[in-house]
Amino acid sequence: MIVRILLIGACSISGFFIAYLTYPPDKWWTWPIGFVVGLVIAFFVIKVEQDIRKFSLRIILGGVAGMIVGLIIAFLLAYGLNFVSNIKQNQEVVPWIYALLTGIMGYLGLVLGSKKTEELNIFGFGQTKEPDEAKILDTSVIIDGRIADVCETGFVEGTLIVPRFVLDELQYIADSSDALKRSRGRRGLDILGRMQKMAGIVVEVGDQDFPKVKGVDAKLVALARKINAKIITNDFNLNKVAELQGIKILNVNELANALKPVVLPGETMTVKIVKEGKEPGQGVAYLDDGTMIIVDHAQKYQGAIVDVTVTSVLQTTAGRMIFSEMKALAGDKKPFSLSARS
Repeated sequence: MIVRILLIGACSISGFFIAYLTYPPDKWWTWPIGFVVGLVIAFFVIKVEQDIRKFSLRIILGGVAGMIVGLIIAFLLAYGLNFVSNIKQNQEVVPWIYALLTGIMGYLGLVLGSKKTEELNIFGFGQTKEPDEAKILDTSVIIDGRIADVCETGFVEGTLIVPRFVLDELQYIADSSDALKRSRGRRGLDILGRMQKMAGIVVEVGDQDFPKVKGVDAKLVALARKINAKIITNDFNLNKVAELQGIKILNVNELANALKPVVLPGETMTVKIVKEGKEPGQGVAYLDDGTMIIVDHAQKYQGAIVDVTVTSVLQTTAGRMIFSEMKALAGDKKPFSLSARS
């Protein structure tokens, strides 16, 4: 920001003095025009600079090199035209020919150089690795904590951004009078501290804020759109809202569901019936990863370990549900006795 202010000041003041030294006092009205022209040029340069930031260094270097080659070719063509008799006799047309060739060849060199730079492979220049997209962490995924385990395995690396407004929300939760919320907030802060110590992970606190945007979720979407970043979350609503606006989402819940073991109908597994199901006669069990198993005709076996046969698998937005039916009690060939439950 300081450099931009200096640029604006230098351009506007230079424009004023150029007009002041060029035109006499009777044309004093041209002096403020020079100031305004310098100001416009400064803002134009800043806008060009912001657009150039979106391109990689390889594309910029390719465009500059292509433009230089194009200008050299234009100079050689213009020099050769000096020996054409018709042009040699009419020197007034020479500057226009120079301008035409310079514009055409400079434009072609710039465009072709920037577009074809990926095909250039001199001394490994074409193998330059593009920078990874930044990833923004939301409050829910930090409190959840599984993102730290994923980072520890090396599947997520690079720069993780924690916006200041997310950090403020975490601190607000950690200072809550409610014991459960306070515990969750402090857990989130501990998770961030743990991730900062991991190798291959850079956790940055982003200071960009959007005062006119209300709500942390809306601010996350605005920040991701501004810096072209992905959002890591496990919030279902934020996931849908961000996708509708073209923001890339990395959902930890979807990752967890994708990594759950595949269960096919007909397979047999051993589970413990922990509670009654919603439908009459149903029992409910859980796998180690939290997957719910609905067991038909298992209501009376609550608390027992049984063998079940998978009948179908249902994938929902909340996770995976497995439907099964009773086969036999694990390790027990005799009919199960209610008095034997423990």
